[in-house]
Amino acid sequence: MHNINPSIKAGTVMLAAIIIAFMFDPIALLIYIGWTVAVTLLFGKVQIKKYLLYLIPFTLFALGMLITTLVFAKTPENPAVTQQFLFWELPQESVQDALALAIRVFSYATLSLLFILTTDKVAFILSLIQQCRVSPKLAYGILAGYRFLPLLKEELDTIRSAHLIRGARTNASRLTRYKQYTIPLLASAIRKAERTAIAMESKGFTGERDRTFYRSYYIRWTDWAFAAMMLGAIILCTVISKSFQ
Repeated sequence: MHNINPSIKAGTVMLAAIIIAFMFDPIALLIYIGWTVAVTLLFGKVQIKKYLLYLIPFTLFALGMLITTLVFAKTPENPAVTQQFLFWELPQESVQDALALAIRVFSYATLSLLFILTTDKVAFILSLIQQCRVSPKLAYGILAGYRFLPLLKEELDTIRSAHLIRGARTNASRLTRYKQYTIPLLASAIRKAERTAIAMESKGFTGERDRTFYRSYYIRWTDWAFAAMMLGAIILCTVISKSFQ
């Protein structure tokens, strides 16, 4: 999974998400969720504990979607046709719509985690430049901003410590303290951005598309096999679901 071309992987995940948006079969969606989780854990070198922790907020969001859809569901066309759901007897149409929406949210979560946990961020940016012809100026700007995030946190801790050493007021509100940190943090970010720009120019970066790369990425048959496997699994899950009905 980690060796799949990031652009092909991203395109496959996006296309699968678009197809899932038009699926309302809860059983097919559940089978595809199981397939996605299995592919991620078996071929992605992902720790199960870490994976489950990432799934917690998505699970809560899916449960919230399920409850709100059941509570605020529109009047069904056949309200007399009911279905037992937990401890309540609810219209079958409302239950199926709520389950489909909630499971769809969860399927988006598993697809997103498959991409995030098995893709190197630098490799993704370089692949976008080489395979998708994204402007290097835009791509490297996004990459530099991503790299700056942890540095800004360290800079904020340094500024906070400097304020304490110099006897700044500690009883002020949190909003007031963060206002005091804004200008020094902004000045530090501007200095870092300027140094990065100078360093890139000194290394010969001009933003042109036609350039050589130290790390080159190519599209291989295994990348297309991954795309066919993930998209074909949606059709297979739909066929299996129909056979159970």
